[in-house]
Amino acid sequence: MSDDLIHATQDDQQMDRLLAIMAALRDPDTGCPWDVEQTFVTIAPYTIEEAYEVADAIDRGDMDDLKGELGDLLFQSVFHAQMAKDAGHFTFADVARTMSDKMVARHPHVFGDESNAKTPDQQSADWEKIKAAERAQRAETRTLDGVAVGLPALLRALKLQKRAARVGFDWPDVGHVIDKIAEEAAEVVEARDTLTQEALTEEVGDLLFVMANLARHLNIDPEDALRRANAKFQRRFEGVEDALAARGKTPADSDLVEMDALWDEVKAAERRS
Repeated sequence: MSDDLIHATQDDQQMDRLLAIMAALRDPDTGCPWDVEQTFVTIAPYTIEEAYEVADAIDRGDMDDLKGELGDLLFQSVFHAQMAKDAGHFTFADVARTMSDKMVARHPHVFGDESNAKTPDQQSADWEKIKAAERAQRAETRTLDGVAVGLPALLRALKLQKRAARVGFDWPDVGHVIDKIAEEAAEVVEARDTLTQEALTEEVGDLLFVMANLARHLNIDPEDALRRANAKFQRRFEGVEDALAARGKTPADSDLVEMDALWDEVKAAERRS
């Protein structure tokens, strides 16, 4: 393998350079032992983690970090493609070709004869029709076929609900969803007092599922809403820790009454700012 390519600096060589580096890392004789022993299964968690780190950099508006995180995510694709090549399944070129063919086929208003004088909603509807035809070619004939099981549970709930809504299985308005939330919350209370832990888990799952439905009806991304809630909780709890530190204390030295009062002070300060 050419050292010139491994150390190339020209822009138009960087994709080839990355592929060459990955091939070198996976070389069974001279490569990195850790990289050589990896499989699709062992690498998959890293792929998911890198995708979340991309989302985190975007949320923070950190473009320098985003550049690095996108590189990490690209490397995951290269890693999987190299393992597939090693096993004789496909190459990175096949991956890129498949994606390019898919994008061309799904955008006839850009790459074909169709007019691009459409609203975003019309284009989204056309996109879904094309995807439905692709699923039919794969013999995925049921409404919910093709919704990946490995998605984060909240995101998968949203996708399942959207699919069902397309064929008319949906609450007519948000009021019905709110009524369902009250019903599911009551069932959680009943399960807590009378049922098994397994039944309680099922009822909490039902409540979370209908909460995702509420977000969908309000045009809110539930993953984004929960990420924001997580960030807010962390920010406020750290405010409580700072207030305790000013008193020469830590949370372990405090109690719920004191920390709850400080929490309210942190909330009030946020609202005034």
